[in-house]
Amino acid sequence: METGELSLDALRREATHCTACELYESATQTVFGEGPPTAWLMLVGEQPGDKEDVAGRPFVGPAGRVLDTALERAGIDRAEAYLTSAVKHFRFEQRGNRRLHKTPGVTHIRACRPWLDGELRAVRPAVLATLGAVAGKALLGPGFRISRVRGEVLEWEGRSLVPTVHPSAILRGPPETRDEALDALVSDLRVVAGLRR
Repeated sequence: METGELSLDALRREATHCTACELYESATQTVFGEGPPTAWLMLVGEQPGDKEDVAGRPFVGPAGRVLDTALERAGIDRAEAYLTSAVKHFRFEQRGNRRLHKTPGVTHIRACRPWLDGELRAVRPAVLATLGAVAGKALLGPGFRISRVRGEVLEWEGRSLVPTVHPSAILRGPPETRDEALDALVSDLRVVAGLRR
């Protein structure tokens, strides 16, 4: 699939018909990115969760609420950022009535890469933040390890990139460590905020 110099609206329309991997078969819909087409910051998550899959919008579930809190505390207005995911369909495992998150594989990341590349070309953000290991690997390659570079400013294709954890990791952690984990995410996002031009 060739995304060329398509506008965000055109990319969004095209992505709704994506069948590049099998995830489209069980997902409710494609969850494309959203935000201003001139955003200085692009936040790249891993994949939509259950709530995002149903709503068709990124970061609207519990992890999105954690992200909103962290962004606010870091001094970043969500409305000035473009939010997207490396993988545009929800990969899950059905357990009774619940759909449990399942980590996307390399084939899913590769299948969705043209959409992410199209978003990057259309928005041209000066700064990127990857949220979680899948997003980091999507842009930085399979050797990416979040534990090695978390919160550091890296150079990626002429842009500044700051890797951090996905907000869902905070929710999956023990309740007694969540405040500390949120503080660490806020600290990483303050690094991001410091790169605003």
